[in-house]
Amino acid sequence: MSKKKHLGFSVRTVLIILTAILVGYVVYQNWPDIVETLHHLRDANGFVLVLLIPEQLFMYYACGQIFFSYLKHRKNVQKFTNKEIFRISTELNFVNHAVPAGGIGGLAFLTYRLGPHGVSAGQASFLYIFRYAVTTVINYLQALIAILILVGLNLVPDEAKWIIPVSLLMNFGVFIFLWFVVYVASSKKRIQFFSKTITRLLNLLTRFVTFGHKKSLMRDERIGKYFLDIHESVKIAKENKTYLKGPALWGLIYSFFEVGTYWIVAISLGRPELLPYIMIGEAIGSVFDGIVPYGLYELGMAGVMIALGVDFSTATIITVMTRVITLLFTIASGSVPYYDAIERKQNE
Repeated sequence: MSKKKHLGFSVRTVLIILTAILVGYVVYQNWPDIVETLHHLRDANGFVLVLLIPEQLFMYYACGQIFFSYLKHRKNVQKFTNKEIFRISTELNFVNHAVPAGGIGGLAFLTYRLGPHGVSAGQASFLYIFRYAVTTVINYLQALIAILILVGLNLVPDEAKWIIPVSLLMNFGVFIFLWFVVYVASSKKRIQFFSKTITRLLNLLTRFVTFGHKKSLMRDERIGKYFLDIHESVKIAKENKTYLKGPALWGLIYSFFEVGTYWIVAISLGRPELLPYIMIGEAIGSVFDGIVPYGLYELGMAGVMIALGVDFSTATIITVMTRVITLLFTIASGSVPYYDAIERKQNE
């Protein structure tokens, strides 16, 4: 018993120290932006910025509901209270910001957190991909509406009109990728072939890296079960499309509030008219966020806004201020629930 407690304590300690190091790294990387944000806060309306607190908290909840409004239909999965949904959503948001790994850290944590509730790693991966698909579709529609507004009002400079087809093509590329994922996962034969191919590649890479000392990274049956769980989840979703109505609605709400975060900052700086530019920039930034490691979301967003005619200073200030404020708020609101979740997990 004492040995188990000691082992649990050591694992918890490693996780706490590792997360603290990663949070420190993220803050260090963003320190120049933090200083710049503090400098520009004097130009912002503080009463408007305070709206970010309830707005961000509800956005976390809406993100969680994309997962949990689907899970409530699944058998053998424990029901979640609103308090649990909010806690897990806040913890997940903290991990996604604290671990600069392009969303992989968030997927690993979601799997870790939902495991005791009867959700397998494959099911958690399906939920993660599904959430990305829902928000991508909605972001695309938001960007399309914003483009129509800007074009209709003739607010896009001639030299910037290239950004319109490029943004549409980028989002279309994401649709093609998501279609391919669904196509592979919809067939048991295709998913098994894909699983075996991934297993061979992983084992080949493992042998190469270890100079033949280690023959395999994971057992074939474990990887096979993981992909079969994804297949089963896709199959159930296709057979029960009503299960997807709730997640789609919460995805719409989440995407609106995600754009709203930048808009509140823009309003605080006296630039509410930039909403359409923010909608397009956020859609492109989300594409970058999904395919590259931490750091290019804001770069893509600010770049699109500048290309569409927003002056460099305004676009960068809004983007940087929003990133810094949400980063600091995420750390403040999510670190304690995250460490508490690790503590409770180790004591189970």
